[in-house]
Amino acid sequence: MALNLLKLCVGAESIRDLEEWIEETRILAKRLGRSFEQAHTTRMVPKRAGEIVGGGSLYWVIKGQISARQRLEAIRPFKDGAGIGRCHLVLAPKVTPVEPRPCRPFQGWRYLEAKDAPADLTREAAQGLAAMPEDMRRELAELGLL
Repeated sequence: MALNLLKLCVGAESIRDLEEWIEETRILAKRLGRSFEQAHTTRMVPKRAGEIVGGGSLYWVIKGQISARQRLEAIRPFKDGAGIGRCHLVLAPKVTPVEPRPCRPFQGWRYLEAKDAPADLTREAAQGLAAMPEDMRRELAELGLL
């Protein structure tokens, strides 16, 4: 079983926001003549990287709920311009909605065992949820109705 990471998606209001940001980044890379690779930069390098890459995902917490995941393709440590160690979490650009689950805010990232990860939504369920206003979906999930 692969190990996953859990991280807050700061600034995103919805899964659609995340998808739009990814698409804008892809378009910008194309316009600049660069190859596109979606990478999220984080300060700490996961010590269990070998358990994550090759099957693990980054689960995004959006507005207090685990809402979506992206497959982790690579974890690349590097030093920034100031010599501080950081790492790129290289992600597949496809965002997969998952069964919403409440999650309190935290800093950095957390490990998420496969057995504890929310299931992917079926295509039909994802389309139904996508058609629902974000506020309504959150409220229904908070009430335990989703």
